[in-house]
Amino acid sequence: MSISTIVVLVILAALVLYIISVYNQLVALKNRFENAFAQIEVQLKRRYDLIPNLVETAKAYITHERETLEAVTQARNQAMSGLQAASAAPGDAAAMGQLAGAEGALSSALGRLNVVMEAYPDLKASTNMQQVSEELTSTENRIAFARQAFNDSVMNYNTYKQGFPPVVLAGMFGHAQDASLLEFDDSEAIAEAPKVSF
Repeated sequence: MSISTIVVLVILAALVLYIISVYNQLVALKNRFENAFAQIEVQLKRRYDLIPNLVETAKAYITHERETLEAVTQARNQAMSGLQAASAAPGDAAAMGQLAGAEGALSSALGRLNVVMEAYPDLKASTNMQQVSEELTSTENRIAFARQAFNDSVMNYNTYKQGFPPVVLAGMFGHAQDASLLEFDDSEAIAEAPKVSF
């Protein structure tokens, strides 16, 4: 075997090892952002589980505001549907947009409920309402942190995938599409959690 053949084989082996490392890095980064989305999913489900408690507690005090309570329940159900779609395809632009829109509608409905509840001092003073409010506020903070971690993971994935030479190989490995960030339509929702103090 000649020296030139050995050099060619070494170069080919190095190239194959590099391609394998690019593939493994793409898979690792994709798994990270999918795991980060799973953390958002856990917190959103917790939030969705708390909302019926909020509505039930409010029903005892707010008898004339049925439409507002129904709007919160309907927005919660739509947000749950958006979460299911996003869970099936984390990072997909359409799924992230659907979830963001549903979450914006839910935040808006909760905001309207908060305005209505301001007129009911007994409700605001209720121990149950204070406890649900505290849990919901804590969950909103967890959602914000989980969303930030997800967006950071998506950014790392997209940055690596768009760099050279991974950009040449990404499409061949099934990583043609960029992952989408989870950004809420309502700019207030990004800056701070919905106000749920009662």
